[in-house]
Amino acid sequence: MAEEAKAKGNAAFSAGNYTEAIKHFTEAINLAPTNHVLYSNRSAAYASLHNYSDALSDAKKTVDLKPDWSKGYSRLGAAYVGLHNYSEAIGAYKKGLEIDPNNEALKSGLADAQATAAAAAPRAKSTPPPSPFGDVFSGPEMWAKLTADPSTRAFLQQPDFISMMQDIQKNPNNLNLYLKDQRVMQALGVLLNVKLRTATEDMEVEQPSSEEQPSKKEEPVKKPEPEPQRGPEPEPEPMELAEEEREKKEKKALAQKEKEAGNAAYKKKDFEAAIQHYTKAIELDDEDISFLTNRAAVYLEMGKYEECIKDCDKAVERGRELRSDYKMIARALTRKGTALVKMAKTSKDFEPAIEAFQKALTEHRNPDTLKKLNDAGRAKKELEQQEYFDPKIADEEREKGNEFFKEQKYPEAVRHYTEAIKRNPKDPRAYSNRAACYTKLGALPEALKDAEKCIELDPTFVKGYTRKGAAQFFMKEYDKALETYQEGLKHDPNNQELLDGVRRCVEQINKASRGDLSPEELKERQAKAMQDPEIQSILTDPVMRQVLIDLQENPKAAQEHMKNPMVMNKIQKLVSAGIVQVR
Repeated sequence: MAEEAKAKGNAAFSAGNYTEAIKHFTEAINLAPTNHVLYSNRSAAYASLHNYSDALSDAKKTVDLKPDWSKGYSRLGAAYVGLHNYSEAIGAYKKGLEIDPNNEALKSGLADAQATAAAAAPRAKSTPPPSPFGDVFSGPEMWAKLTADPSTRAFLQQPDFISMMQDIQKNPNNLNLYLKDQRVMQALGVLLNVKLRTATEDMEVEQPSSEEQPSKKEEPVKKPEPEPQRGPEPEPEPMELAEEEREKKEKKALAQKEKEAGNAAYKKKDFEAAIQHYTKAIELDDEDISFLTNRAAVYLEMGKYEECIKDCDKAVERGRELRSDYKMIARALTRKGTALVKMAKTSKDFEPAIEAFQKALTEHRNPDTLKKLNDAGRAKKELEQQEYFDPKIADEEREKGNEFFKEQKYPEAVRHYTEAIKRNPKDPRAYSNRAACYTKLGALPEALKDAEKCIELDPTFVKGYTRKGAAQFFMKEYDKALETYQEGLKHDPNNQELLDGVRRCVEQINKASRGDLSPEELKERQAKAMQDPEIQSILTDPVMRQVLIDLQENPKAAQEHMKNPMVMNKIQKLVSAGIVQVR
């Protein structure tokens, strides 16, 4: 099975589908964790995706498993180069060449690493200090913020602006080259969530517009005012601005008091009063979207979901205009999603809620929002299953599967049994039948999973035990298979299939006890046993380690140990696994 998974991984790698290749190589590693070639192949796939950290981990594992294999050092060198650790890369390639001096891949890799290291050395000496704005230009979030803001959205249609921003993304220190471009300054302000004053804004304040200029040219033609001798009167603008600022601050303070009153009313469950206070706060100050989100929360409690959604949409729209904190916008979207989930109980459409939660997570990754998204996804899946549920069609599909099973067309049978399970996931017979198909196809882990589900649904259904025991037997887990068959016999003591299973397991266990296993069988059984957590637990138990020593060196003490049923049971497991042999 590991070789089959490896072959699939190689095919995917050759096709350039590196993610799929990693999936298959991982499956193969789980089946054969000591195969160095599998780690080497997965390292190459990770490197192809520029995931050099994981590539390095797999390369190190390759070398650990097979220190005399030159290709492992080639993988190691490539991963170090990808991480710009050229000294380690050079060391890895040299180590590989000690094992295989004529290996062209290692020679080429060494030459490239040395050349790159030499070129990087002078650059490292003259590298300027990192830009303090480096983080704001990193990743796809930069483009999302520029797209969301109305003041920068239009710039994204201009190729020269795109080119400048891409250059800054590659090297944030290049920001200094474009600071004279007002679009870049505007973008920087959006990304930093601050208001930057630009030269363009200064000109608009200090100079008259083109519409005002003609009127000023016409002023000499007008008749002079009757009182020119008084001289210029003091301009009222500063006083007016100060007054406006004072009034604005007073309104903001009043708005906060209304919000506090709304919060108090909300805690008392006086929702109508809370709505009035929050509405008054919104009228006094439209630059704080928390008033909208709070009122939306009240509407949500009242079951007025459409009003809640409207307030959330207003909060998002106004928040984007004001460049509000992303957490606030995320809160509004989460609250909208919660309202949509409530509405989905009647509309049976969870998709809008899921979309709202996903948008909220793009603004701010909050654990509560993530949980709500997962809950909505599960609710959608359950609803789909409920709508798909049809026991009659399930029985028809199961019968079709039975016909294909009789004709030994197992893949076709699996398809129909799977459809039967979708139509009626509570029927243990469909799981039992599909487990039998998987066993015939050699897909033993899948067969075991279906058999266990069958037993979970109906612990008295003996077919589930025969399917599970068969899967374990073919996986050469004879002790576990014996336990399964014996458990089934508790429900049907005379079941011949279960009795035959017990007999086969005992034969295999006794074969190991007698030492009748061939060297190949013994090696295979031991390797499989060492992957079993139960066997590992027995071997690492200090008491059992002393028992094993006494079995070899102190027969009298060993006899005393054997009187303990628990110790005897563990020794029997080690014997069955081929770890301990009785002579």
